[in-house]
Amino acid sequence: MTTTTVKARGAGAGTTTRSAAPERVRTGSRLKPGAHKDNRIGWGFAAPFAILFGLFLVWPVIHGLYLSFTGQSLTGSGGELIGVANYAEAFADGDMWRSMANTLWFTVLSTIPLVVIALLLALLVNTGLPGQWLWRLSFFLPYLLASTVVSLFWIQLYSPTLGPINTVLATVGLPQPAWLQDPNTAMIAVVATTVWWTVGFNFLLYLAALQNIPDQQYEAASLDGAGRWRSLLSITIPQLGPTTGLIVILQVLASLKVFDQIYQMTTGGPAGSTRSAVQYIFDTGFTGYRFGYSSAISYIFFALIIVISVAQFAIAAQRRKGAQR
Repeated sequence: MTTTTVKARGAGAGTTTRSAAPERVRTGSRLKPGAHKDNRIGWGFAAPFAILFGLFLVWPVIHGLYLSFTGQSLTGSGGELIGVANYAEAFADGDMWRSMANTLWFTVLSTIPLVVIALLLALLVNTGLPGQWLWRLSFFLPYLLASTVVSLFWIQLYSPTLGPINTVLATVGLPQPAWLQDPNTAMIAVVATTVWWTVGFNFLLYLAALQNIPDQQYEAASLDGAGRWRSLLSITIPQLGPTTGLIVILQVLASLKVFDQIYQMTTGGPAGSTRSAVQYIFDTGFTGYRFGYSSAISYIFFALIIVISVAQFAIAAQRRKGAQR
């Protein structure tokens, strides 16, 4: 600490000393030395992603929204603004609403078994079956296959005359439907293919969650006389609640965007019974050459996905609040 000498005014005044307060360093909003350089380096690393993000996501979204208010054609004509005419036409389009209904129906039919079957498979493997690696590989391997391979494989299985499924049905005396050619069975056939193909991912999520449940909880339950079913209902299922919520959200969003397997197996038929919303957008834009109209439909579908997502998150939040109480 430094001292300063202060002379008092007036006759006979001596000198007094006082301590000077230490000088305060005003940092405030000032950056430390070298911070500007660190910021530049950080922006340099982020720049490639930011550029690609803007070019391939932000710009297409903005440009697509603009196209939805125009009569743009794939041939390049009709680029003038027409207001909300595309949206008005879309809301009155019965084929669009049918494709939306098909998408929602597919989502319901596929989400439930993809959650339940994945949970059952994970519970089965978690019991300690011999050959763990073989079970895990068997359940997860189909998920690694390309959609084209899966579709061609199941088209052969569903063949009305040469397919092994109908061969087995004929052997036991049951009717042999034309799976992919009958409007009553086409959607079910596509759902069965999707479940076989993608259940492995949900299986791994459940298996990881099961392995994170502490063994002490099961030991305490057994000491209290709880059997396997009671432990399953009172410990396992509640502990898997967050994982189940995550799987349901991911599965619903994935099912709403279905396109590949439906387009490859049925091309939306028969009679439009399996045509999804994404395929209808594709057909309108690239087969009907109506880019502006297909853009309007895509944004209506996007709004539907947002509403469903918000509803799911709201339900999950209410469940968390109820569990905390």
